[in-house]
Parts: sequence; C-alpha cells; structure tokens
Amino acid sequence: MPLLSGCQLTTEQPDLALAIPAAYRDAATTARAALPRADWWRGFRSRELTALIAEAEVANLDIAAAIARVIQADAQARIAGSALLPAIDLTASASRARGSQATGTRLGGSGGPSERNLFGAALGASYELDFWGKNRATLLAAEQNAVATRFDRDVVALTIMATAANAYFLVLAAQDRLRYAHENIASANRVLTVIKQRLEAGTASALDVAQQESVLNTERATVPTLEQILRQNTAALSVLVGRAPEFVRIRGGSMFNIAIPRMTPGIPAELLTRRPDIRAAEADLAGAHANVAAARAAFFPSITLSAQGGVQASLFQWLARPEAAVWQIAAGLTQPVFDGARLQGVLDLQKGQQEELLQIYRKRIIQAFADVDSALVATRQLAIRERLQNEVVASSRRAFSIAEQRLREGTVDIITVLNTQQTLFQAQDTLTQVRLARLQATVGLFQALGGGWGAASADTRAIRQ
Repeated sequence: MPLLSGCQLTTEQPDLALAIPAAYRDAATTARAALPRADWWRGFRSRELTALIAEAEVANLDIAAAIARVIQADAQARIAGSALLPAIDLTASASRARGSQATGTRLGGSGGPSERNLFGAALGASYELDFWGKNRATLLAAEQNAVATRFDRDVVALTIMATAANAYFLVLAAQDRLRYAHENIASANRVLTVIKQRLEAGTASALDVAQQESVLNTERATVPTLEQILRQNTAALSVLVGRAPEFVRIRGGSMFNIAIPRMTPGIPAELLTRRPDIRAAEADLAGAHANVAAARAAFFPSITLSAQGGVQASLFQWLARPEAAVWQIAAGLTQPVFDGARLQGVLDLQKGQQEELLQIYRKRIIQAFADVDSALVATRQLAIRERLQNEVVASSRRAFSIAEQRLREGTVDIITVLNTQQTLFQAQDTLTQVRLARLQATVGLFQALGGGWGAASADTRAIRQ
C-alpha cells in the first residue's frame, strides 16, 4: 500500500567490515579474457568426461533433491505472500431442524413451528493492513530463502561436477598405474630370465635370483590393489550419474592424454558475485535482515478489516428476495500489551541469527580467497613438479635400459640392475600420482572460482526483482 509505505519499519544493514584484495598473490595476471567458462570441464578435452558430467547434471539424485528444495522454497514464498492479499471465502448452508414435541419446545419460541428449514449463502472477505511492513518483510525473507536455495542448488551441482571429474581422473590414474605395473612385470621377468641364465652359467648366485623374484612378486602384488581402486572409482562414478555400477562402462585411457586448461582467476572482487556459496550466504543474510524487520513490526498494532454479505431464508426460493439479504462490516485492532517478553525474545532471536549469518558470510568470503590462493599455488607448483618428474622418469628409463643391456653382456653387477629398475618403477608411479594431483588441483581451482563465470540464471533474477 503506497500510502502506508512511509510507516514501514526499517533496520540498518550490518557492515561487512572486510578488506577485499586487489589481486591474488599467486596469479600471474588479472586479465579478464581468460576467465573460466560455465562449461569449464570441456577444457580438459575429453569427450568421455564431458558426457559423464552432462549425464550427472541431468540424472544425479543430489541435484534432483536440490531442485526439489527450490520448489519447496518457491511454495513457501507464495504462502508468505498470501498475507498481503485479501482472504475471500464463499460459504453455503442448508439445514432442517425440529424441536422436541415431548417437551413442547418449538423452534423460534412458543408460537413457532416444530420443524423449520434454513438456507443461506454468504461471501466473506478479510484483510490485514500491513501498516508496519510485517507481512512485506516476511515475504521478503521467504523470497531471499528461495534465492538462497537456488544458489545452494548451484553449489551442489558444482560439487557433483568436480567430484565426477576427480573420480574420472582416479579411474585414469588407476589404468595408468596398471599399465606401468604390467610393463614393470614384463621388465622384471626379462631381468629374471637373464639372471637365471647367468646362474646356470655360474656367473650369478641363488641370492641374485631370489632378489629379482622379490622385485617381480612385489610388482605383481600391486595389481590387485590397482584393480580394486579402478573398480571402486568406477562405482563412485556410477552413483554420480544415477545408475548402478553394472550399467556404467568407462572406457578411460590415460591421464597424459588429458589437456590441462590454461586460465587466470581474474580479480578477487568478482568472486563475491560469482561463487554460489557466497551468493547463498548473502541471500540468507538478506532474509535474516527481513526477519528482524518483521519481528520489530510485531510490537505494533495489527489492524484487520472484514466484510461479509449474503442471503438467508427459510425457503430456498426466497433466497432471491431483497429482504433475505444480510451483511456485516467490521474492523479490528490488536495491540500486544503483555506476553511475558515473547515478542522481545523473538526479536533478540532474529538479531542473533542475523549476526550469526553475517559472520558466516564473512567467513565464506575469506575462505573463498584462501581456496583460490591454495589452488593457484597447487596448480603452479604441481606443473613444475610434473615437468621435473618427467625428467626423472626419462633418466631412470635410460639408466635401466643401459643396465639391462649390460646385464645381458655380463658387464654389470646385479645390485646395480636391481637399483635402476626399482628407481624406474618408483619414478613412474610417482609421475602418475603427480599428474593426478595436478589434474585434481585444476579442478579445485575451477571449483574455488565458482565453476563458471556466466550470468545468474533467469529464474534467480526473476525472484529477486
């Protein structure tokens, strides 16, 4: 009601009191052009990964549950908004009554009939004047809750996508490690064959054979564990796409065929408007602010207008007569006088919740900056480590190749061969773990940046207007 808007209560918005950095400490540049797209997973250039995430977006049950919570929040907003509109009811009745003949009781007094019909129809309306803005504030709180649930849905979706990507990379890592294990088993077998030949020739000992068999059996023992990891992560992916493991087939491949997307994080201030968990906390805080306003307005009088009009007659055909009309108009005012400090308690409760949500909002902002910084450090340092570990693998492979050749020639001792092959096996396994960590750190950076930098969805904008 425009004429009453000046009487609505307002409360002061809390101060965030946060210093926003101008740039990330570990960011190479603040260029805006390279910010991640909404479909950030396509940067890994894996069709299978893209298909899995697309399926998870549609079929994941956690996302479906989050969407259901959005529907519930929208319904709650409509329920809260109903208080701003009049309530109109239509009632109709028909009755027949008879007085007791044993007592001589007659309907309508001693001269009335012993039996009587009564027909009636009425239309009633009531409306509470939102003079102090209580109902408007309650509606705003419900609308902000609906906005928060939309961002919560985005948080769930982003988490599911990141989890799916990481689970897929774990599958690839297990496949890479299995390939290395089988290659190592083949290499260890070749060396064992040569040592046995030298044993027969008298240039090697049974101890040399036993040591090489130990190396071979150690590599064989890793295969069941890697197979277990592969199957378990495939099962984890099946849950993310909403299907039983028996219906999910992962072709996989190699982590080293996955591209590493290149991006820059932009400026920290953008994180406040793009990261969904921060936006959800912001909406929760706005809703708490509205709840404080509603609790404050409850101290003031409530004014209700009501009207009722209809017809009533003892014969149905008389309902259309003018003399059958009945009506009533009323106005009511309710002013709290004493409630045992209940209203003050409600106001204090809402203020406390507002303060709690303010601190949560502040923490999420700071945590977001820390997440991005940590992810930037991880991606940069892991890229350096992968490059160095590739050099370690290359030199270890050359050393083992030379040692194996000299073993065949009989110009190297067994200990040297054992050391070079174990160094190679360990270097290869370390390389797969470093590559996996780098891929997961890249996913973590995308997640820390809020996933994508697209505009807010249309349904979110609509409810905030």
